[in-house]
Amino acid sequence: MAEADNISTFSVDGGQDTVGLPRIVMVTEGSDTSASSPSSSSSSEDNWADLIKSSEIPPEYWHIQKLVKYMKAGNQTATMVALSCLKDHDLTIEVNQRAIQEIGGLELLVNLLETRDLCCILGGLAVLKDISPNIEIRKKITDLGAIPLLVGLLSDPARDVQILAAETIANLGKIRKSRKFCRKFGGIPKLIDLLDVKERYLITPKEDLQLDELQFLDIARAGAKALWSMSSSQRNREAMRKYGIIPLLARMLKTIHLDVAVPAVGLLQMCANETSFQLAIQTEKMVQDLITHLANDDKDLKTYCSLAIYKCASDPITRDMIREAGGLELLVEAAQDTTNRSNKSLMAAVTGALWKCANSDASVKRLDNLGAVMTLVKLLDDENDGVLTNVAGALAECAKYPPNRDKIRSSGGIPMLIHHLNNTYKPLLENVPLVLMECAKEQNCMSEIDDLDGVRLIWSLLKNDSKKVQTNAALALSPCVQNAADSGEMVRSFVGALELTVDLLDSDDHNVLSAVCAAIATIAHDQENLAVISDHGVVAKLSKLVSTTDDHLRANLGVAIAYCCEWAQNRQEFGKRGAITPLVNYMTSRDPNVHRSTALALYHLSFYSINCVTMHAAGVVQFLLETIGSKDAVLQEASAGCLCNIRKLALATEKVKLKQ
Repeated sequence: MAEADNISTFSVDGGQDTVGLPRIVMVTEGSDTSASSPSSSSSSEDNWADLIKSSEIPPEYWHIQKLVKYMKAGNQTATMVALSCLKDHDLTIEVNQRAIQEIGGLELLVNLLETRDLCCILGGLAVLKDISPNIEIRKKITDLGAIPLLVGLLSDPARDVQILAAETIANLGKIRKSRKFCRKFGGIPKLIDLLDVKERYLITPKEDLQLDELQFLDIARAGAKALWSMSSSQRNREAMRKYGIIPLLARMLKTIHLDVAVPAVGLLQMCANETSFQLAIQTEKMVQDLITHLANDDKDLKTYCSLAIYKCASDPITRDMIREAGGLELLVEAAQDTTNRSNKSLMAAVTGALWKCANSDASVKRLDNLGAVMTLVKLLDDENDGVLTNVAGALAECAKYPPNRDKIRSSGGIPMLIHHLNNTYKPLLENVPLVLMECAKEQNCMSEIDDLDGVRLIWSLLKNDSKKVQTNAALALSPCVQNAADSGEMVRSFVGALELTVDLLDSDDHNVLSAVCAAIATIAHDQENLAVISDHGVVAKLSKLVSTTDDHLRANLGVAIAYCCEWAQNRQEFGKRGAITPLVNYMTSRDPNVHRSTALALYHLSFYSINCVTMHAAGVVQFLLETIGSKDAVLQEASAGCLCNIRKLALATEKVKLKQ
């Protein structure tokens, strides 16, 4: 009878625990970081040392150590009694965890997993589950070889053992070594097997389920928690895919039980870092289930659903599915809910999902009808860099739709955006210039940007050591310079700005070079500014770039060369530096943008006779005769103009020969 009581002592309450909420930093895909932040029960060595010195160790500390001694010295019955008493203490408190660790209790608990006595195994697992959230204890338990033993217990016929073993693995899996050992000792397929639960259990209210059916539900929940923890490793995610987790996970997403849905969706959003899982979410029709769970009031579940959408919405088909399932309405509603503002993890996930979903015209128009722009502008005063980054990204997509630019301005968004240009968080500095770039295309917005000294701040970002920040800042400069009231004078008023721009042509990043070339093409429309950048050696730097094979760079480089020809001896210098023949070769590209910019550059270069001779020798006439029939007016006109100049030179040469 005593033994029966002990067994009941270590039974598991189904929905008691859930895996901790991951930090929202928009983690680099494939990273092998912890799935959640360390438990609040863990603290530094210094805190423990202070507690020792203060002589404030509670009596429970010594009581727990006595219990561990009884477990070491006693027989099976004494061990069971000690374990029962041990469970009466709050083992989530660090002092109590230390008491077990410092008297050698961890070794004893791990050894209990090798016994054949069910009560001892259950007791040891129950204690290990409670103390393993402590990061130091997690490491120690792993070093003691607990992972292979826990993996073995996943196949135990006792369901309570399976549940406790999986939940303990979930805690241990927050460190890299445990994740590796679990994969190495065959834990992944065994954990996946735990997810194989009948769909009827998942969609039936718990009060209508039998006791054994509830246990199967708890097994699936514990398995999902453990796999969620394991999924921080890219190799583990790949192993999960190979062992067939996708259909089981798709089935689990249909659950109506919150304690099962949270780890299932948490696992899914971690796996969504992989392209194969993103495709599976689309093909297995998991999007509808994600949107269903997104409507749940639980903040954690809403966060994980939003993260999964954030990672999958880069695909246009998935974006359409999200929109058609009503996902945009729920995301905007979550962003508008002021009670969510303090939950930065949720806000970062929701705004990130909105950002990715806004990357299509249909979604932007739908968001516009939902008042998303006004909501996003209000979030620009948030203190969290992750939230601000995603808000700026979403606004950049929405601002591509012209009516939204004035909405951003009228809502007071431009001053806040310009204020954030002084931030040091690089992802935020990547997105803010993109919003201002779109807004600068509207005259009223551009006037406000100019009045607030926004162009100078954007220009200063060219000094940033991030290539992406440099690229986006340079892209934003083109419409700012083009649409400013007195752009020439404004640019010259920025001390060192033109020299800085030309110097960036020495960059080794093609995106930076392309964006800077576009900016130089706009700057060169002003003759005085063209004279300044010419003095800084813009011709020599542009000439060095003509050998590139990158079509995106070629397109902007051609335009930059075209407008830089309009000063002094620049077109002659381009010819002397050997820029003509490589430019003619650009006409073999399949990109129509390259054809347009190249024809424009050749046209401006052709006003110097020796350049015409070089072009003709390089076989440009054949290409121009083809492009002169293009439907692109700019390409057609530039091709005709270049041919005209070549023909004029030929006629002049013929007249000279006739006179002679």
